[in-house]
Amino acid sequence: VPMLEDGEEGGVRLWHLVKATDEPEGAKARRSSLRERERERARAKAIPEIYLTRLLSMKGTLQKFVDDTFQAILSVHRPVPIAVKYLFDFLDELAEKHGIEDPETLHIWKTNSLLLRFWVNALKNPQLIFDVRVSDNVDAILAVIAQTFIDSCTTSEHKVGRDSPVNKLLYAREIPRYRQMVEKYYADIRQSSPASYQEMNSALAELSGNYTSAPHCLEALQDLYHHIHRYYDQIISALEEDPVGQKMQLACRLQQIAALVENKVTDL
Repeated sequence: VPMLEDGEEGGVRLWHLVKATDEPEGAKARRSSLRERERERARAKAIPEIYLTRLLSMKGTLQKFVDDTFQAILSVHRPVPIAVKYLFDFLDELAEKHGIEDPETLHIWKTNSLLLRFWVNALKNPQLIFDVRVSDNVDAILAVIAQTFIDSCTTSEHKVGRDSPVNKLLYAREIPRYRQMVEKYYADIRQSSPASYQEMNSALAELSGNYTSAPHCLEALQDLYHHIHRYYDQIISALEEDPVGQKMQLACRLQQIAALVENKVTDL
Protein backbone atom coordinates (compact mmCIF):
# COMPACT_ATOMS: atom_id res chain seq x y z
CA VAL A 1 0.00 0.00 0.00
CA PRO A 2 1.50 3.37 -0.96
CA MET A 3 2.39 5.68 1.90
CA LEU A 4 0.60 9.02 2.27
CA GLU A 5 2.20 12.22 3.44
CA ASP A 6 0.70 15.63 4.09
CA GLY A 7 1.44 18.11 1.35
CA GLU A 8 2.53 21.72 1.90
CA GLU A 9 -0.92 23.06 1.03
CA GLY A 10 -3.06 20.56 2.89
CA GLY A 11 -3.07 17.96 0.09
CA VAL A 12 -1.34 14.62 0.04
CA ARG A 13 1.56 13.16 -1.92
CA LEU A 14 1.70 9.60 -3.11
CA TRP A 15 4.86 7.59 -2.38
CA HIS A 16 5.66 4.03 -3.29
CA LEU A 17 7.19 2.36 -0.22
CA VAL A 18 10.05 4.84 0.08
CA LYS A 19 10.58 8.49 -0.74
CA ALA A 20 12.70 9.49 -3.73
CA THR A 21 15.36 10.80 -1.36
CA ASP A 22 15.54 7.39 0.24
CA GLU A 23 15.89 5.54 -3.10
CA PRO A 24 18.56 2.81 -3.00
CA GLU A 25 21.87 3.61 -4.66
CA GLY A 26 21.58 0.61 -7.01
CA ALA A 27 18.33 1.90 -8.50
CA LYS A 28 19.85 5.35 -8.97
CA ALA A 29 22.87 3.86 -10.73
CA ARG A 30 20.71 1.77 -13.05
CA ARG A 31 18.54 4.74 -13.98
CA SER A 32 21.62 6.91 -14.55
CA SER A 33 23.21 4.21 -16.70
CA LEU A 34 20.02 3.90 -18.75
CA ARG A 35 19.90 7.65 -19.37
CA GLU A 36 23.57 7.63 -20.37
CA ARG A 37 23.01 4.82 -22.89
CA GLU A 38 20.08 6.72 -24.38
CA ARG A 39 22.25 9.81 -24.77
CA GLU A 40 25.02 7.72 -26.39
CA ARG A 41 22.56 6.25 -28.88
CA ALA A 42 21.29 9.72 -29.70
CA ARG A 43 24.85 10.98 -30.25
CA ALA A 44 25.74 7.94 -32.37
CA LYS A 45 22.71 8.57 -34.54
CA ALA A 46 23.53 12.24 -34.92
CA ILE A 47 27.25 11.85 -35.74
CA PRO A 48 26.80 10.36 -39.27
CA GLU A 49 24.38 13.12 -40.12
CA ILE A 50 26.66 15.84 -38.74
CA TYR A 51 29.81 14.62 -40.47
CA LEU A 52 28.30 13.30 -43.68
CA THR A 53 28.99 16.59 -45.46
CA ARG A 54 32.59 16.53 -44.28
CA LEU A 55 33.00 12.91 -45.38
CA LEU A 56 31.70 13.71 -48.84
CA SER A 57 33.97 16.72 -49.06
CA MET A 58 36.99 14.63 -48.05
CA LYS A 59 36.02 11.94 -50.55
CA GLY A 60 35.87 14.57 -53.31
CA THR A 61 39.37 15.72 -52.36
CA LEU A 62 40.77 12.19 -52.46
CA GLN A 63 38.78 10.89 -55.42
CA LYS A 64 41.38 11.63 -58.09
CA PHE A 65 44.12 10.00 -56.01
CA VAL A 66 42.01 6.90 -55.42
CA ASP A 67 41.13 6.68 -59.12
CA ASP A 68 44.78 7.08 -60.14
CA THR A 69 45.89 4.42 -57.65
CA PHE A 70 43.32 1.88 -58.80
CA GLN A 71 44.14 2.69 -62.43
CA ALA A 72 47.85 2.13 -61.79
CA ILE A 73 47.20 -1.21 -60.10
CA LEU A 74 44.69 -2.46 -62.65
CA SER A 75 46.47 -1.33 -65.82
CA VAL A 76 48.32 -3.88 -67.92
CA HIS A 77 51.75 -2.48 -68.64
CA ARG A 78 53.74 -3.84 -71.56
CA PRO A 79 55.34 -6.22 -71.12
CA VAL A 80 53.13 -7.85 -68.49
CA PRO A 81 55.17 -8.84 -65.40
CA ILE A 82 56.26 -12.36 -66.20
CA ALA A 83 55.41 -13.71 -62.74
CA VAL A 84 51.82 -12.44 -63.01
CA LYS A 85 51.39 -13.76 -66.56
CA TYR A 86 52.87 -17.15 -65.70
CA LEU A 87 50.70 -17.51 -62.58
CA PHE A 88 47.47 -16.53 -64.33
CA ASP A 89 48.20 -18.85 -67.27
CA PHE A 90 48.84 -21.63 -64.78
CA LEU A 91 45.46 -21.01 -63.14
CA ASP A 92 43.79 -21.00 -66.57
CA GLU A 93 45.41 -24.36 -67.35
CA LEU A 94 44.28 -25.80 -64.03
CA ALA A 95 40.70 -24.73 -64.67
CA GLU A 96 40.77 -26.29 -68.12
CA LYS A 97 42.44 -29.47 -66.86
CA HIS A 98 39.83 -30.04 -64.16
CA GLY A 99 36.86 -28.99 -66.29
CA ILE A 100 36.04 -25.88 -64.27
CA GLU A 101 33.87 -23.77 -66.54
CA ASP A 102 32.48 -21.36 -63.96
CA PRO A 103 34.20 -18.02 -64.69
CA GLU A 104 33.55 -16.84 -61.14
CA THR A 105 35.77 -19.60 -59.73
CA LEU A 106 38.70 -18.57 -61.90
CA HIS A 107 38.06 -14.92 -61.04
CA ILE A 108 38.26 -15.77 -57.34
CA TRP A 109 41.50 -17.74 -57.82
CA LYS A 110 43.22 -14.83 -59.50
CA THR A 111 41.81 -12.28 -57.09
CA ASN A 112 42.95 -14.20 -54.01
CA SER A 113 46.40 -14.89 -55.45
CA LEU A 114 47.30 -11.31 -56.36
CA LEU A 115 44.88 -8.46 -55.73
CA LEU A 116 43.69 -9.45 -52.26
CA ARG A 117 46.90 -11.09 -51.07
CA PHE A 118 49.30 -8.37 -52.21
CA TRP A 119 47.64 -5.12 -53.27
CA VAL A 120 45.08 -4.85 -50.47
CA ASN A 121 47.87 -5.31 -47.94
CA ALA A 122 49.91 -2.60 -49.68
CA LEU A 123 46.94 -0.21 -49.73
CA LYS A 124 46.12 -0.80 -46.07
CA ASN A 125 49.73 -0.80 -44.81
CA PRO A 126 51.92 1.52 -46.92
CA GLN A 127 54.51 1.47 -44.13
CA LEU A 128 55.44 -2.04 -45.32
CA ILE A 129 56.79 -0.51 -48.55
CA PHE A 130 57.53 3.15 -47.80
CA ASP A 131 59.31 4.77 -44.89
CA VAL A 132 56.21 6.56 -43.61
CA ARG A 133 54.34 6.81 -40.35
CA VAL A 134 50.62 6.05 -40.55
CA SER A 135 48.52 7.92 -37.99
CA ASP A 136 45.24 6.58 -36.63
CA ASN A 137 43.24 8.95 -38.85
CA VAL A 138 45.15 7.97 -41.98
CA ASP A 139 44.83 4.30 -41.05
CA ALA A 140 41.04 4.67 -40.86
CA ILE A 141 40.95 6.34 -44.29
CA LEU A 142 43.16 3.65 -45.82
CA ALA A 143 40.89 0.98 -44.35
CA VAL A 144 37.93 2.47 -46.24
CA ILE A 145 39.92 2.61 -49.50
CA ALA A 146 41.16 -0.96 -49.03
CA GLN A 147 37.61 -2.17 -48.38
CA THR A 148 36.47 -0.40 -51.54
CA PHE A 149 39.18 -2.25 -53.48
CA ILE A 150 38.03 -5.56 -51.96
CA ASP A 151 34.42 -4.85 -52.93
CA SER A 152 35.56 -4.02 -56.45
CA CYS A 153 37.16 -7.45 -56.79
CA THR A 154 33.96 -9.35 -56.03
CA THR A 155 31.64 -10.60 -58.73
CA SER A 156 28.45 -10.35 -56.68
CA GLU A 157 26.27 -7.27 -56.94
CA HIS A 158 27.17 -4.53 -54.48
CA LYS A 159 23.95 -3.69 -52.63
CA VAL A 160 23.67 -0.86 -50.13
CA GLY A 161 20.78 0.58 -48.19
CA ARG A 162 19.97 3.09 -45.51
CA ASP A 163 21.35 0.80 -42.82
CA SER A 164 24.65 0.16 -44.62
CA PRO A 165 27.85 1.47 -42.96
CA VAL A 166 29.01 4.89 -44.08
CA ASN A 167 32.24 3.46 -45.54
CA LYS A 168 30.12 1.25 -47.82
CA LEU A 169 27.98 4.16 -48.93
CA LEU A 170 30.86 6.49 -49.79
CA TYR A 171 32.08 4.59 -52.85
CA ALA A 172 28.87 2.76 -53.79
CA ARG A 173 28.62 4.61 -57.12
CA GLU A 174 32.25 4.01 -58.09
CA ILE A 175 32.43 0.28 -57.32
CA PRO A 176 30.69 -0.88 -60.57
CA ARG A 177 33.27 1.11 -62.55
CA TYR A 178 36.12 -0.32 -60.50
CA ARG A 179 34.72 -3.82 -60.98
CA GLN A 180 34.85 -3.34 -64.75
CA MET A 181 38.50 -2.32 -64.41
CA VAL A 182 39.26 -5.58 -62.57
CA GLU A 183 37.54 -7.67 -65.25
CA LYS A 184 39.37 -5.83 -68.04
CA TYR A 185 42.66 -6.31 -66.18
CA TYR A 186 42.21 -10.09 -66.14
CA ALA A 187 41.09 -10.13 -69.78
CA ASP A 188 44.10 -8.08 -70.95
CA ILE A 189 46.54 -10.34 -69.14
CA ARG A 190 44.94 -13.42 -70.64
CA GLN A 191 45.28 -11.99 -74.16
CA SER A 192 48.93 -11.00 -73.73
CA SER A 193 51.84 -13.09 -75.01
CA PRO A 194 52.32 -16.35 -73.05
CA ALA A 195 55.25 -16.79 -70.67
CA SER A 196 57.18 -20.06 -71.01
CA TYR A 197 58.68 -22.04 -68.19
CA GLN A 198 62.19 -21.23 -69.43
CA GLU A 199 61.45 -17.49 -69.35
CA MET A 200 60.04 -17.74 -65.85
CA ASN A 201 62.97 -19.80 -64.64
CA SER A 202 65.43 -17.34 -66.16
CA ALA A 203 63.65 -14.39 -64.51
CA LEU A 204 63.73 -16.13 -61.12
CA ALA A 205 67.41 -16.96 -61.52
CA GLU A 206 68.21 -13.34 -62.33
CA LEU A 207 66.15 -12.13 -59.39
CA SER A 208 67.83 -14.62 -57.08
CA GLY A 209 71.25 -13.51 -58.25
CA ASN A 210 70.47 -9.90 -57.39
CA TYR A 211 69.86 -10.79 -53.75
CA THR A 212 72.46 -13.42 -52.99
CA SER A 213 74.09 -11.17 -50.40
CA ALA A 214 70.84 -10.15 -48.73
CA PRO A 215 70.52 -11.22 -45.08
CA HIS A 216 68.10 -13.88 -43.85
CA CYS A 217 67.96 -15.70 -47.21
CA LEU A 218 68.23 -19.04 -45.45
CA GLU A 219 65.40 -18.17 -43.06
CA ALA A 220 63.14 -17.21 -45.96
CA LEU A 221 63.97 -20.46 -47.79
CA GLN A 222 63.25 -22.50 -44.68
CA ASP A 223 59.86 -20.80 -44.23
CA LEU A 224 58.95 -21.69 -47.81
CA TYR A 225 60.23 -25.22 -47.40
CA HIS A 226 58.11 -25.84 -44.29
CA HIS A 227 54.98 -25.66 -46.45
CA ILE A 228 56.39 -28.32 -48.80
CA HIS A 229 57.89 -30.54 -46.10
CA ARG A 230 54.49 -31.13 -44.55
CA TYR A 231 53.21 -32.92 -47.68
CA TYR A 232 56.58 -33.86 -49.19
CA ASP A 233 55.80 -37.50 -50.15
CA GLN A 234 52.45 -36.62 -51.73
CA ILE A 235 54.02 -33.78 -53.75
CA ILE A 236 56.87 -35.97 -54.99
CA SER A 237 54.42 -38.71 -56.05
CA ALA A 238 52.20 -36.22 -57.86
CA LEU A 239 55.16 -34.68 -59.72
CA GLU A 240 56.46 -38.11 -60.77
CA GLU A 241 53.05 -39.07 -62.19
CA ASP A 242 52.34 -35.77 -63.93
CA PRO A 243 53.50 -35.69 -67.60
CA VAL A 244 54.56 -32.05 -67.39
CA GLY A 245 56.38 -32.72 -64.12
CA GLN A 246 58.19 -35.67 -65.71
CA LYS A 247 59.25 -33.57 -68.69
CA MET A 248 60.66 -30.82 -66.50
CA GLN A 249 62.04 -33.24 -63.88
CA LEU A 250 60.29 -31.33 -61.13
CA ALA A 251 60.38 -34.22 -58.66
CA CYS A 252 64.15 -34.49 -59.04
CA ARG A 253 64.58 -30.75 -58.60
CA LEU A 254 62.47 -30.75 -55.47
CA GLN A 255 64.52 -33.61 -54.04
CA GLN A 256 67.71 -31.65 -54.70
CA ILE A 257 66.26 -28.58 -52.97
CA ALA A 258 65.15 -30.72 -50.02
CA ALA A 259 68.65 -32.18 -49.70
CA LEU A 260 70.22 -28.72 -49.72
CA VAL A 261 67.81 -27.37 -47.13
CA GLU A 262 68.14 -30.38 -44.84
CA ASN A 263 71.95 -30.24 -45.00
CA LYS A 264 72.02 -26.54 -44.17
CA VAL A 265 69.59 -27.02 -41.31
CA THR A 266 71.79 -29.85 -39.99
CA ASP A 267 74.89 -27.68 -40.27
CA LEU A 268 73.23 -25.03 -38.15
